[in-house]
Amino acid sequence: MAKFKKNVEELKNREKLKDVRITGIGVSSGIAIGKIYYLDRTKVKYTPRFIRSETVENEIRRFKEAVKKSINQLSEVKVKIPPEKYNEFKHIIEAHLLITKGRMLNDDTIKTIKDEHINAEWALKMFQDKLNKSFDAIEDEYLSGRVSDIDYVVERIMRNLAGKDQESLAGIDEDVIIVAHDLSPADTAQIDRNIIKGFVTDVGGKTSHTAIMARSLEIPAVVGLENVSQNAKSGDCIIVSGSDGKVIINPTREVIKFYEEKLQQYLDKERNLLFLKELSPMTTDGHEIRLMANIEMPQELESIEEHGAQGIGLYRTEFLYLNRRKLPTEDEHFEVYKNVVEHIKPEITTIRTFDLGGDRFLSPMELANELNPAMGLRAIRFCLKEVGIFKDQLRAILRASNFGPVRVMFPMISGIEEIRQTKEIFEDAKVELRSRGVAFDEGIKIGMMMEVPSAMAIADFLAKEVDFFSIGTNDLIQYSLAIDRVNEHVNYLYEPLHPAVLRMIKGVVTSAHMEGLTIGMCGEMAGEPLYLPILVGMGLDELSMNALSILRVKKILRSFSYEECREITKQALLFPTAKEISQYVFEEMAKRFPEDFNDGPYQ
Repeated sequence: MAKFKKNVEELKNREKLKDVRITGIGVSSGIAIGKIYYLDRTKVKYTPRFIRSETVENEIRRFKEAVKKSINQLSEVKVKIPPEKYNEFKHIIEAHLLITKGRMLNDDTIKTIKDEHINAEWALKMFQDKLNKSFDAIEDEYLSGRVSDIDYVVERIMRNLAGKDQESLAGIDEDVIIVAHDLSPADTAQIDRNIIKGFVTDVGGKTSHTAIMARSLEIPAVVGLENVSQNAKSGDCIIVSGSDGKVIINPTREVIKFYEEKLQQYLDKERNLLFLKELSPMTTDGHEIRLMANIEMPQELESIEEHGAQGIGLYRTEFLYLNRRKLPTEDEHFEVYKNVVEHIKPEITTIRTFDLGGDRFLSPMELANELNPAMGLRAIRFCLKEVGIFKDQLRAILRASNFGPVRVMFPMISGIEEIRQTKEIFEDAKVELRSRGVAFDEGIKIGMMMEVPSAMAIADFLAKEVDFFSIGTNDLIQYSLAIDRVNEHVNYLYEPLHPAVLRMIKGVVTSAHMEGLTIGMCGEMAGEPLYLPILVGMGLDELSMNALSILRVKKILRSFSYEECREITKQALLFPTAKEISQYVFEEMAKRFPEDFNDGPYQ
């Protein structure tokens, strides 16, 4: 810490500061001030050229040597991962090794060199372009974020073809903030949070590997800045505000001082929140709501524990299927789930069956090229088509239920027939385990994601089929408002407080409670403090969110009475537009928390 403060003092004295300000996507909260370490991940420039027949074999040999060197480099990274981080990053590094060694990449590139008589760089770029075209058709934000893995492997090989060194984060020995076009999982595996105080990248989104790892490491991060790497130089000063996505390069002394004070305020607030960990999440008049955590990968378990989550409300299982040439086996599923369940017990783990798009998914190349994948063969629709694959996961979930409390949840259910078919397959999986003499929780509860408008409209019927509902607001808002939430041209229409969305949520809560069901919410909306009074007032029983949001949400929850929340909800539902609702709720929050809500709802 002393060295870090010294670095900041040195930077304050620099002349000709430019105060370059950029706004991106804040993916991990907090503030970092310090020196830039520019990690050169710019794409290697190459000249496409045709080659003579007699030089084809030499070109293939050059390509193979670059691949071999890349494999050796990745293997070295794997060896250098600290033991305490090994389980967190092993599968990511192994995925990069599998891509590099894969027949698809190697055979396709070599065939192109032979058939087209072109140099290795050009052939490799053609392979990459073909994969990126496949990814362009994927509207799922989580899956589309995986394209960076392919790009990283291709770029590594390109750099080796060009004879350029591969920079490593492992050798950094002073406090810095990383600036890069992108950070690969291999990069983040080498991050020492005691030295690297934050990072910013040109690309990325809230569900990209960089975002997930930033939250896991709990260091400030901003992604999706487009051109930050073009404005940054190693040694320059940078301020990163992960809470609001603001980045300032070469700030003035006054700005540095302002953000130093803001950093201290943030640290004080975080420390003050820690006492809430052991307190019940309830309103001032004793109405309790269960605050749970969403996780994507097991390495987030430590953060869940530190922030006092009351179990896992959404365990996304897609990562088990990504960047693989073979399907995960039942035993592979089981070992991962068992580890999570044992870590979380006696609290409950809610495992969502996988939600992937396309009719094949073992690699990006094999994803189906659908006209509208967000509404195509994905999630439960894929599972009902590929019953064998589905059953492998179901049996593993059932087996894990013998080691701690588990619920299973099915995504993208749109009607009664789908949930009944799903339940039949689930019962078949139970029969198969009984025949093998394998123990599981015979009373395991099943639930479904409420994220399709047709399901919301018949919630009263669906409530008779399951034990609990969980509202997935990310897709619900997308489907209800007819917008693509990852399309920059229409994302201004993505409005969680749209009256239609709120009315649907209110209706499904009523239907659930009439049948005695527990109902929660696990979309991004659940972890946004501004929305909390409305969600509480609607009568939701559970809210599941990123672990870092739990204590902030708990603080607000414990400051309202249930009746106050009900009144705020009642008033909010009278407004005809999302903007009016947001302004109204913001004003109510600013009265109670002026230090937290002082910039306006649209700032």
